[in-house]
Amino acid sequence: MLTEKPAPGPAPTPAGTLGVASEVARLRQVILHRPGREMTRLTPQNKDELLFDDLLWLPRAQEEHDEFATVLAAAGVQVLFLTDLLRETLAVPEARRYVVDHTFGVRLHGPSAAPVLRAMAEAMDDAELTDVLICGMTKREMLERTVEPRSIVLASLGLDDLVLPPLPNHLFTRDTSSWVYDGVAVNSMRMPARVRESVHLEAIYRWHPRFAGSAHHRWSAPLADAITTVEGGDVLVLGDGAVLVGMGERSTPQGVELFASRLFAAGAADRVVTLSMPKARAFMHLDTVMTMVDERSFIKYAGLGMLPSATLTPTGDGLRVVPHEPEQMHGVIAEAMGVTSLRILTPEQDVHSAAREQWGDGCNALAIAPGVVVTYDRNATANAYLQDLGVDVRVVPGGELGRGRGGPHCMSCPTIREGI
Repeated sequence: MLTEKPAPGPAPTPAGTLGVASEVARLRQVILHRPGREMTRLTPQNKDELLFDDLLWLPRAQEEHDEFATVLAAAGVQVLFLTDLLRETLAVPEARRYVVDHTFGVRLHGPSAAPVLRAMAEAMDDAELTDVLICGMTKREMLERTVEPRSIVLASLGLDDLVLPPLPNHLFTRDTSSWVYDGVAVNSMRMPARVRESVHLEAIYRWHPRFAGSAHHRWSAPLADAITTVEGGDVLVLGDGAVLVGMGERSTPQGVELFASRLFAAGAADRVVTLSMPKARAFMHLDTVMTMVDERSFIKYAGLGMLPSATLTPTGDGLRVVPHEPEQMHGVIAEAMGVTSLRILTPEQDVHSAAREQWGDGCNALAIAPGVVVTYDRNATANAYLQDLGVDVRVVPGGELGRGRGGPHCMSCPTIREGI
């Protein structure tokens, strides 16, 4: 049995305006996605295609996510839920047309089925359409709503095959959009299973009343070519005009150069440091191996080692790129941040324990204030290590959520932070 989302308590009034100028300043507003029926679409057969390593037990995952949201709210963070934002956005006719047109198109459904599916979607109310967009739809469910058109695409599907795939990775709101200084990037996603997520975030930021009236910059195009991708889990806002970006399995050098160019053109940043990461599932994003704890401290996975880096700065006619050797990694980041050195926090563990905790998102800490972080309870060694160093660690359960390969940092998209 699926549990209902609890009624939210009084929402705190966020301090400041939309924007994120630091990874560790006091968090005031965040977007989360409570896992829902889309998780029940995951099977042993399709989980790899949908980028999951395991199947979640949904009722327990929902309980864990509710506790995560409660911990944030107790710290004064206003929690916005993606499902609510999308449903409210679909009430705007222009937004609804945009989402429907970019969901039921010729590329996915062919010229015969696409118009019929669009008409079916337009006939749904906002709540039903939101459910279909996130949870997907089988052919059987489609036939409960409309007559099957003469379509080779649909004829090739069985009744329980998916006409519209689900979006279980909406759980990881960090990746699809990133607030960096006074603007937002709606990111072009590397993997096909996540491309449609960007359509939803683009509509929310463009038309939802909470965001539509805000004068903020846009740092990226959401449906850009897959070669030019930057995903939010690879982006850390260092503060004072500096940004750190990982380039590995999901974010590409081409995408990072375009991202940096937009930041520089608007004067929002003047330094972007890149890290060349292993292209491996275990290192899919920078925040799976390295996140900030306070103004100069990072928790870092021991197996990451030192990485080649580069510093990007603006010039009159483009970008100045200065490459650095792996052993210079920490010094390069410190220089970009304007500090003399970094404090690198790496729990002392044997290689097997370290690998297990990294797989369980032991370094995926979400700072809600300087020196105050939210982590999974399952990473006991890393949590105890941080506490011994004076870090205030707020633990949340991650036994089921952790099966999705993302922790508190991955599952949150900060939209408002105070200044340091």
